[in-house]
Amino acid sequence: MAVRPAGVDGVYTDGSWLYTRNLTPGRSVYGESLHREGDVEYRRWDANRSKLAAYLKRGGRVWPFAPTSAVLYLGAASGTTVSHVSDVCAQGNVLAVEIAPRPFRDLVRLAESRANVVPFLGDAARPEAYRARTRAVDVVYQDVAQRDQETIFLRNLDLLRSGGTAFLLLKARSTDVAADPAALYRDAIDRLRRADVSILDTRRLDPFAADHAAIVVRKG
Repeated sequence: MAVRPAGVDGVYTDGSWLYTRNLTPGRSVYGESLHREGDVEYRRWDANRSKLAAYLKRGGRVWPFAPTSAVLYLGAASGTTVSHVSDVCAQGNVLAVEIAPRPFRDLVRLAESRANVVPFLGDAARPEAYRARTRAVDVVYQDVAQRDQETIFLRNLDLLRSGGTAFLLLKARSTDVAADPAALYRDAIDRLRRADVSILDTRRLDPFAADHAAIVVRKG
């Protein structure tokens, strides 16, 4: 099995699976397999467990993540996707916000071995609580399953630098369990267009993440 670049910065593929270069060789974060080629160790990135990987598997190619990127990650949970962003942005930093204490404990453990991950226990709906913890970031990534997902997203764009890129991972069933997901995605896109952002990409994530879409925007 030969691993080769996948066409976006810091991500690799063997033709079937995605991989990132392991920032902490020898350590698996969530039970993912490790693969070594020469002096480099790669971590398999499962699109069924990470919506950012699902975005790539569904053909998404807007990719602002670079080795030195500053990332605000909202809805970090226990750190599955955060760990892969940490791999890609190895010389940058990831401010990882999570509201639930149980997964936050896992996130803290992850940060103990990854100096570029800064965990923050807090509510993504209140960005003023963590504003002082970060400079204007290059990327905002939001995966928060709440009814007011777009409102939370727009509030946090105040922390994104002009020209920066933001990902809204929109869960339709969190907005309205009875509504047509496609209609909800259209409504969300219309609302974002009325804000000071440009829509760069929209992509449904089925079958990897049912009733989810990735909406990618640029600020300014």
